[in-house]
Amino acid sequence: MPRLLHLDSSARSDAFSRRLGAAFVTSWQASGGGPVTHRDLAADPPPPIGEAWTTICDTLLREGITDIARYPEAVRTDAERAAWAIVAPLLDELVAADVVLIGAPMYNFGVPAALKAWIDQVTFPKMVLAPRRFVVVTGRGGAYGPGMPREPFDHHGRYLADFFRGHYAVDDAVFVHAELTNALVDPGLAERFPQHKESSVAAYAQAADLGAELAGFALPRED
Repeated sequence: MPRLLHLDSSARSDAFSRRLGAAFVTSWQASGGGPVTHRDLAADPPPPIGEAWTTICDTLLREGITDIARYPEAVRTDAERAAWAIVAPLLDELVAADVVLIGAPMYNFGVPAALKAWIDQVTFPKMVLAPRRFVVVTGRGGAYGPGMPREPFDHHGRYLADFFRGHYAVDDAVFVHAELTNALVDPGLAERFPQHKESSVAAYAQAADLGAELAGFALPRED
C-alpha cells in the first residue's frame, strides 16, 4: 500500500499549512491510502547539522557511494555515529514514503528554520528520490503568485521547487498555496480579504483532490 510521510513545520497550532495538510490526509485515508507517518518539526525540531555530518558527505563523494542503503558505510568515527543517530530515523521515514506531504508556511520570504534543519539532515550528495511524489501545502501572508508585485521575493516555494529538482531529481512537486492570510489580522489588507478567501477555498479543494489522487500512487518495490 502507498505510504505517506506528513511533515508539519508551522509554529502555529492552527496554521493554514496544518489545515491543508489535514485535508490532504483525510482525503488520502478516505480514498484507501496506506499508513501515514506524521512528524511535527515545530514541536520536535531536528538540530542543525554539524561537522560530522559534513565528513560523512565527504566520504560518500570520495568513494562514489550513491545508493542510500549504503550510506551507513560512510559512518566510521564516534562523532559520525552520533550524527548518524540523528539522521537515521529521519532518513528512514523519508525513504520509506511513496508520497511526502510538507506543511511549509512562509516565514520572512523563506521556509521555517525547523524545516530547513530537516532538509539538511536528510540530504546527501547525488541523492535521487524520484519517482516519489512531493506535495507542499502552505500559508503565505501576502500574494506571491505569478505577476504579483511580491513574486520576486518568493524564496519559499521557488526554493523548495529548486531544491527538490536539484538535489532529489524530483521535478513534479506540487504546491498548494493559501495566500494573503494576513488579511485576517492586518487592517491594511482588509480589502484583500475576498482574494484570501478565494485562495484558501481553492487550496482546500486542491489539497483534498491531491490526497485522493495520490492515495493510489505507490513506488515499485521488491518483494
